[in-house]
Amino acid sequence: MLFLLVAVYCHSLSAQKNYKADVIIYGGTSAAITAAVQVKRMNHSVIIVSPDKHLGGLSSGGLGFTDSGDKTVIGGLSKNFYERLYRHYQKTEAWKWEKKEDFGNKGQGTVALDSQTGSMWLFEPSVAEAVFKDFIRENEITVHRDQWLLRKPEGLKKEKGKIKSFQTLSGNTYKGKIFIDATYEGDLMALAGVSYTVGREANSLYDEKWNGVQKDVKHHRHYFKTQVDPYVVPGDATSGLLPEISGQPPGENGEGDDRIQAYCFRLCMSNHPENRVPFPKPQNYNPSRYELMKRVFETGWNELFEKFDMLPNRKTDTNNHGPFSSDYIGKNYDYPEASYERRADIIEDHKQYQMGLLYFLQNDPSVPQLMHDQIQEWGLAKDEFIDTENWPSQLYIREARRMVSDFVMTEGHTLSERPVIRPIGMGSYSLDSHNAQRYVTEEGFVQNEGDIGVHPKKPYSIDYGSIIPKAEESQNLLVPVCLSASHTAFGSIRMEPVFMILGESAATAAILSIKNKSSVQDLPFELLRAELEADGQILEKK
Repeated sequence: MLFLLVAVYCHSLSAQKNYKADVIIYGGTSAAITAAVQVKRMNHSVIIVSPDKHLGGLSSGGLGFTDSGDKTVIGGLSKNFYERLYRHYQKTEAWKWEKKEDFGNKGQGTVALDSQTGSMWLFEPSVAEAVFKDFIRENEITVHRDQWLLRKPEGLKKEKGKIKSFQTLSGNTYKGKIFIDATYEGDLMALAGVSYTVGREANSLYDEKWNGVQKDVKHHRHYFKTQVDPYVVPGDATSGLLPEISGQPPGENGEGDDRIQAYCFRLCMSNHPENRVPFPKPQNYNPSRYELMKRVFETGWNELFEKFDMLPNRKTDTNNHGPFSSDYIGKNYDYPEASYERRADIIEDHKQYQMGLLYFLQNDPSVPQLMHDQIQEWGLAKDEFIDTENWPSQLYIREARRMVSDFVMTEGHTLSERPVIRPIGMGSYSLDSHNAQRYVTEEGFVQNEGDIGVHPKKPYSIDYGSIIPKAEESQNLLVPVCLSASHTAFGSIRMEPVFMILGESAATAAILSIKNKSSVQDLPFELLRAELEADGQILEKK
């Protein structure tokens, strides 16, 4: 995002234009694409207004190792996306850097190339983006890229509880009957005056167990298994803390706070000698920034390559793993509400941190020899993210704003302990949150906090009420990404297949509301349900 801002501000005022469509979608995520396709399938006009240059969000931004849970509940356009990927990888020419028969074909507990359902669950970023481009081309969808919402009161017009139009920094105005905020940040939702929250709720608010502060919870392996000293001079608190450790108290278990789970870039690496470029040395590289990594190695930790998840053509979706990894813990708290300029700084800071970590691992003499030798085989994939020097253009915004509506999806709904009356799609992945802070324990050692992973007993339905605001706040806005959910419930819902499902359902509700001449809140649910089922959406587990 940061490299687009200069261009935005340089737009000439003479380029200002007015645009109009039945549905205006703000965002370039996977949910935005499926929403736009559905609008066109229902024979209405749509414009995608995207601040991003590339379409597809994380689905084309490096997250090719699909977090999907029970894949049998993925239907509609979301399922079609994975079917198109499967067809691509049936072609001989799709396998440039390895043979199809040499591909491991395993991921997330099931086969990657799933011949029974005709779906592909592990894929290269460039292939995913090509599929999204096909969706756009085949449906003749109008997309305005590099258009950033004017996040000031004059940037949005609203009359009698309905959004009439919004404006972008370039001066363009977009007028519609229904609006869909499909961004990871929820900027349009916020500008429209819709209630939202940021951070973790107290467990007491929604009668939950896994919300708020979660000290000593060890659901994954992203914590310090042994005692590691946090101070510059071991044992001397007066010497100060090492980099990347907070001096703030962690809070008490179950308490709410404004901390959010960590972000990172999902890197696409390659170990093919002809398709890799060296990890670049970042500006102002300082190896002392990674002293805590040295101390982790000294404990005997040897899981460095645990989340180098293989994609086709000897590439990876490399994710965070362990007590000190690619997650930049505690450095994103202000991102959801920040200005574009501040967000750009945060994104660049994440890039410098993660780039520096990779350079450290390949070059620092403190790295154990076996791991040092193995990491030399890796580099950034040369044929991915070509216009951003092989680095993903999309930071993994795991969580930002979350709407607060009349209906809130909570832990109880995702664990099938509370009923969902108006189902518009299903989720099934674990209630998954990455660490939100790294702190010093009462005993004087470093520890991470916030990482949870609670598995639902079965797939669960997501209620229509979670994607519509309170009627008094907006009657023609749908929010399929920053939906109304608690922190723990969002931890499961926030998966890309689910966002695509909810994007399609939001678009269906938008068109039916137009046809029915009703607000999105007053749309008869049985009309919506019938249309969703006819389109192959899976609403409940039979």
